Amino acid sequence: MSGGYRDSVLSKDSPGERGRLGSIQSSVDGFTTDILDGLGVDKDWDCLELGAGAGSIADWLVERCPEGRVVAVDIDTRYLAAERYEVVEADITDAAFSPGRFDLVHARFTLCHLPERDDVVRRAASWLKPGGWLVVTDPYQLPGETSPFPVMTRIMDAYREVMAGHGADLTWARGLPSLLAQAGLSSIDFTGRLACMGNLEGDRWRPLIDQAAPGLLASGKVTQTDLDEFHLLLTDPTFIDIPQFTLATWGRTITTNA
Repeated sequence: MSGGYRDSVLSKDSPGERGRLGSIQSSVDGFTTDILDGLGVDKDWDCLELGAGAGSIADWLVERCPEGRVVAVDIDTRYLAAERYEVVEADITDAAFSPGRFDLVHARFTLCHLPERDDVVRRAASWLKPGGWLVVTDPYQLPGETSPFPVMTRIMDAYREVMAGHGADLTWARGLPSLLAQAGLSSIDFTGRLACMGNLEGDRWRPLIDQAAPGLLASGKVTQTDLDEFHLLLTDPTFIDIPQFTLATWGRTITTNA
């Protein structure tokens, strides 16, 4: 989830980083694996996981591809299990990064954070074997002013602005279907999953907001009172919001038999 995620507002050295990654995984792993299952991941596939984060999808791929190869790439590899799959510490925006050819290249919550995101998509398409699949999943943040909670309008608008200041584009995912087609892929398809903020134990946003808090406060657009109100809302069963949705897009190369 960070293969080239440089100078981020979400510090990789923060004690909350492992919790943030865990929250993301628990929220969307099922969504991701359902998509990969639908593509027919086979036991002998060679798979490349870009921005592997804490490694949950790499772990899943190892179980599904016992006769294949799983390579997990991240600029921060501290949470990856080298005893289970190949771990590569690398910046995927580096033009010299050339990992080989794969049946599946997968990136989740990684590329939207990279200023070179479009170029990485084009290069990732070139790493596919004939008939191979590229799957890219990233968030699309809904307009802050559409939230029914005024404090979340302030927090989410600031969140998007602060992330943009670090090179991230939280609306970039909308263009992924066209971008994959432009990269020469076919059989383009996509689906989405709504995010949950609040709803008591259903919340997945507290770790993200907590880790982004220093940047939000520094922006001057959010106060500590706003953040305190957010934490109080999390205890309210009527606080249920949809701040963004996750968009997954995939396409494949033409097979040699086509």
